[in-house]
Amino acid sequence: MEIINVGRVVDHSLLLLSLTDRAPALAAPSVPHPDARPLGERVGTWARAQGLVLGDPDASPLGRARCDRLAARVFPTAALDRVELVSRWLTWAFTLDDTLDETPLGGSATAVLGLYEDLLASVRRGHARPGARPLESTLVDLWRATVPGMSRDWRRRFLLHMEEHRAGCAEEAVTRRTGDAPTLSGYPAQRRRSAAPFLFDLVEPALGVELPARLTTAPPWKTLLEGTADLVAWSNDVASHAREAERGGAHNHVTVLAAAYGFESAQAAGWVVDRMAHRAADVAAAARTLDADLDRFRFTAEERAVTARVARVLLDVPRAHLDWLTESGRYRAAVEQPWEAPPLRPRKRKRPQPVEEVAQVPVEKVPQPPVEMSQPQPDRKPRGLLDVLESLD
Repeated sequence: MEIINVGRVVDHSLLLLSLTDRAPALAAPSVPHPDARPLGERVGTWARAQGLVLGDPDASPLGRARCDRLAARVFPTAALDRVELVSRWLTWAFTLDDTLDETPLGGSATAVLGLYEDLLASVRRGHARPGARPLESTLVDLWRATVPGMSRDWRRRFLLHMEEHRAGCAEEAVTRRTGDAPTLSGYPAQRRRSAAPFLFDLVEPALGVELPARLTTAPPWKTLLEGTADLVAWSNDVASHAREAERGGAHNHVTVLAAAYGFESAQAAGWVVDRMAHRAADVAAAARTLDADLDRFRFTAEERAVTARVARVLLDVPRAHLDWLTESGRYRAAVEQPWEAPPLRPRKRKRPQPVEEVAQVPVEKVPQPPVEMSQPQPDRKPRGLLDVLESLD
C-alpha cells in the first residue's frame, strides 16, 4: 500500500484522553509504586554505565523516557528490585527500538536479522562476545538477573517471543526501505510482533509467580494478552505519530489508516482511538470468560490465584501506559522538558463523543471503515475471574 500525503504533522496524543471517558476499563488512574522515586536516578545511572544512554540524557528520547515511571505504574505493589529490573528491560527495549528507527541499520531486513541473531546467540551461550555492543552485553546481564526461579517452559516462551520480535523488526525494516504502509488488516498482528511481546512475559518474574503452561495457549487468555498488547501499541502509535511522520515512517496505525481510507491524519488518529475503545471492551470480555477455561482445565486454587494476579496486571497495563505517556518526555522535544503533566484522572462520566467529533472532522466527510472489534460493553458488575481480581486490590 503506497503512502499518501496525510497533511500537516499534528500531535494527536490528546485524543487519548477521551478514552478515560469512553472505555470503562481505562477510567481509573494508575497509582505508582510508593517507594519508586529513587528508581529514576538509579536506572539512569545504570543506563549510562551500560552505554545505552550517551551524553546529556535530556537530549535524547531514550534519556527522557523515564522507563522507571512506567514500571512503577504497572507494578505498584511488587518488590522494588523487581520494579527496577523491569525498568531496565524497558530501557533496553527502547534502546533497540531507537537503534532500528534512527540508524541506517533499521532500513535493512538482513542487517536487522543479523543484529538480532547476535543478541539471541549471546543469551543461548550465556555471555556476550568480546567487544560486543552495549545492546548485547546488557541483554546477557538482564537475562541472568531474570531467569533464576523461572522454569524451562517460561524461558522457552520468552525466547520465542523474542524470535517474534525479531521477525516483526525485520518486517518494519522492509517498510522503511520501500516506504509502503502495511495493510490495514495485517497491521495489528504485525504491530504486536514489533512491539516487544516478550515484555509481557516479565509480569511473572516481577510478581514472583509463573502461569500454568496450559493456560498460555487458551483462546481467552490469548485474546486478553493480544488485546492488551494492541491497546499499548496503538496508544503509542497515536502519541508517537508526529515524530514518526516527520521521519516519513509508515509503520504506525495512524499512517496505515490514513493510507487505507485517504484520511487526513486527524481523522485517522480519531479512528485509531475509536478502535481502541472497542478493543478495551474485547479485553474485558475475555477476562470474564476465563473462568470457563479454569474450570475446564481443573486448575487448583493456587493456579487460579496466580492467573488472577497476572491478569490483574495485564488489565491495568493500558491505563498505566496512558498515564506514563503524559509524564514521559520520550515523544516530546527536549525544549519541552520543564513541563510535566499530572497523571490522567477520570473525569465526570458523560455521553461518549463519536470519533468524528473527537477528531473535529465533519461527519459527512468521513468514510465509515469497518470496525472489526465488538461494540463497547455497558458498565456491569464483574463476574467470574474479575471478582477474584477485585479481591486482590
